[in-house]
Amino acid sequence: MGEKVVAAAFDLADRQTYRRKLRQCLEALERLLAERRFDRPRNLMGIEIELNLVGADGLPRMMNGAVLERIASRDFQTELGMFNVELNVAPHRLGSHVFSQLAEELRTGIGYAHRKAEELGAGIVMIGILPTLTRQDVDLANISSGDRYLLLNDQILTSRGEDFSLDIDGVERLSCTAASITPEAACTSVQLHLQVTPGRFADVWNAAQAVAAVQIAVGANAPFLFGREVWRESRPPLFEQATDTRPPELKSQGVRPRTWFGERWVESPYELFEENLRYFPALLPLCDEQDPLRVLDDGGTPALHELVLHNGTVYRWNRPVYGVVDGVPHLRVENRVLPAGPTVDDVIANAAFYYGLVRALAEDSRPVWKRMPFGDAAANFEAACRHGLDAELRWPRPGRGSGVSAVPAVKLVRDELLPLAAAGLDAWGVEPADRDRTLGVIEERCRRRVNGASWQVETFHRAVEAGLERDAALAATARRYQELSLRGEPVHTWPVSCPGPRPQRSR
Repeated sequence: MGEKVVAAAFDLADRQTYRRKLRQCLEALERLLAERRFDRPRNLMGIEIELNLVGADGLPRMMNGAVLERIASRDFQTELGMFNVELNVAPHRLGSHVFSQLAEELRTGIGYAHRKAEELGAGIVMIGILPTLTRQDVDLANISSGDRYLLLNDQILTSRGEDFSLDIDGVERLSCTAASITPEAACTSVQLHLQVTPGRFADVWNAAQAVAAVQIAVGANAPFLFGREVWRESRPPLFEQATDTRPPELKSQGVRPRTWFGERWVESPYELFEENLRYFPALLPLCDEQDPLRVLDDGGTPALHELVLHNGTVYRWNRPVYGVVDGVPHLRVENRVLPAGPTVDDVIANAAFYYGLVRALAEDSRPVWKRMPFGDAAANFEAACRHGLDAELRWPRPGRGSGVSAVPAVKLVRDELLPLAAAGLDAWGVEPADRDRTLGVIEERCRRRVNGASWQVETFHRAVEAGLERDAALAATARRYQELSLRGEPVHTWPVSCPGPRPQRSR
């Protein structure tokens, strides 16, 4: 959805034409797969990070256009909300000192962006959901400028036919309505890309689905939404509800949501693209002039414009991606599970844990997806979102036995998954120092039972116990979070103390 689109009205003929083009794209993809036209293995990874613009008072700043103009770098782009920007990191080859290199690049890039934002009275914060956001902050008036955001909003609303209902029952219950998709902008995440060959794609995607819950359990960083303490990672339920094209009647019939975990393990990448066409109507039926089948017949590589555009409007937590670089097609698994932050070290540790674990599980002679029902993976994902480090997850029993049992997330990570992740990083050729430093962050989070969500919750409650009103306690938590995040030490080392009050400037 990063491409530019021009606002337009669509009629029935547009949708019929688009559907035909989608079918042509899918046929072209099938031929590309059959003809083995895809790029050779490159072990390439990439990272995108969504960031918040926040003032010294801990409140969001609606100024991404001005900040991006000041930053003046193509690495930074707009995101849905005017208080969001996104950083895109160039692809890196997995191996050697890649995680040290990435950490340095992120510190440099985010530090530069923060200084430029400060010139305008704002700063950069990496966090899953900013605790000081209110319903008014995610009104349509604060959607980023650009036709593509308004067009997407209009099409989702037209498909739904009524306001969105946001209802998340957690520690506290949040229940409200929204007249636009802008509440989705509250969710700021990290996206991890991994280029894979078609033959390895299914194993990598299945492995990524299996470990999505574990990623959330150790990395949760979004416990507050619109002033309420809800789930430890509240992004998934918010994202699903804020993009839900289904009115209640279609939801009751079992129609699938566009933000979707999925419902089965797969055996090929084609299955995921085909499901996206079969289950989800087009939101943006914008057709390109290229005829993908003719391009193939002429020996070229089609861009599959319509397929790529449609794929970008189905929000799987592990998304299949088709791309073309220098005339050569490739496939990627885009992991969209993790929240942003709290620090660069935390982001890099989460990435290393993911890439190592996926490599090890994808090459296991007894794949986890052949020993665990897909329904358990989906239930694990919700449990981890609700409870974070305190979640219990269902996982295949170790050894040669069969069956699945419930195990505390922290025990599963420390006893079984961290050694697997280490072996996976070794297989990628990552230097032992990088391996031990990054996975050591994950181990310490589990040992101390501290991640971004638990730190936010404890800090907030201490502020309330010290006499601060709820809004003041949330603002104090946000300010303290920003202060410690800028220092750069990983979240498990952060002290928890009552954050002092500070007068809030008016919004």
